[in-house]
Amino acid sequence: MARRYDVTAIGELLVDFTDNGLSAQGNKLMEANPGGAPCNVLAMLSNLGFKTAFIGKVGDDMFGRMLRRNAMEAGIDVSGLVADENYNTTLAFVMNHEGGERDFSFYRKDGADLMLRKSEVSADMIRNSKALHFGSLSMCDEVAEAATRYAVSVAKEAGCLISFDPNYREPLWDNKAEAIDKICWGLEQCDVLKISDNEIELVTGRKDIEEGARFIKDKYNIPLVFATLGAEGSIALSGDNVVKVPAFINKDTTDTTGAGDTFYGCALGYILRMAGVAGAVAAGVGATVGYDGTWDKATALQPMDKYHMGDLLTYSNAAASIITTRKGAMMSMPTRDEITVFIINHLE
Repeated sequence: MARRYDVTAIGELLVDFTDNGLSAQGNKLMEANPGGAPCNVLAMLSNLGFKTAFIGKVGDDMFGRMLRRNAMEAGIDVSGLVADENYNTTLAFVMNHEGGERDFSFYRKDGADLMLRKSEVSADMIRNSKALHFGSLSMCDEVAEAATRYAVSVAKEAGCLISFDPNYREPLWDNKAEAIDKICWGLEQCDVLKISDNEIELVTGRKDIEEGARFIKDKYNIPLVFATLGAEGSIALSGDNVVKVPAFINKDTTDTTGAGDTFYGCALGYILRMAGVAGAVAAGVGATVGYDGTWDKATALQPMDKYHMGDLLTYSNAAASIITTRKGAMMSMPTRDEITVFIINHLE
């Protein structure tokens, strides 16, 4: 049977307060942007026409209600989003610096996203999905960690593609050793990985990012790995192939929050579309991109050739470059046409 959702994600949904200049009195202004890496990825996928759903928890407060509305406006099914009157919605404050560096301050102690219980996870939603996406931040507390591990186990049994992005944020962990342990568990589970250059060094101790990415791919037997390198671009590893594509340097960059999520939403979308084409051919209905027949994870995880790897990275890098010129992420994702025009204009 066809599955209702292309990608379901579990994890944090929060408010990113980002620097937005000074008031007339000289006070710093902070703009409340909906955020949280898993939902950012889903928002990008929704913009590309994929069916997405989210499992998580927010507070039954003004911020939680705002986030629910925002996620729905982004095209995400939020029937798996729980509102809890006993906990406040998690808040993050982000300060941007020149060169793309950022400082984070989190207000997350007993935050609602960490209080998602295993019993509140919709197994039916996961079983009805082609892919489950998660990160390490839903494993900072034992309550949400149990829910996350349960979701992954359900997804594995259902034959879902397992997608993982560590999304390491040092202030949210008691110590690095704990973070590395949880990240390594995620690496053991996933079929597709998006990992940043600093996370590769954290996990492997290697400063050569391509070498570190290859080490992770081989050690954990991950079919497809994407390494993001910030202003240096990105790398894809599939089978024995390794492809690197430079970033689109954008002079209008103001906020890099969500750039990696935008990149990954496009990358996952590319994988799903290729699987759809392959599935259509196998079913004898022609190479139809919109084919939505029976889901086969093995088809999606066939090794990619260098041409398609390069095409995927170019497209995903372009989307990431566009989002850096906008405030926030979830409600600012580029459209397919915007990405295409951007690439044409920058490759002339």
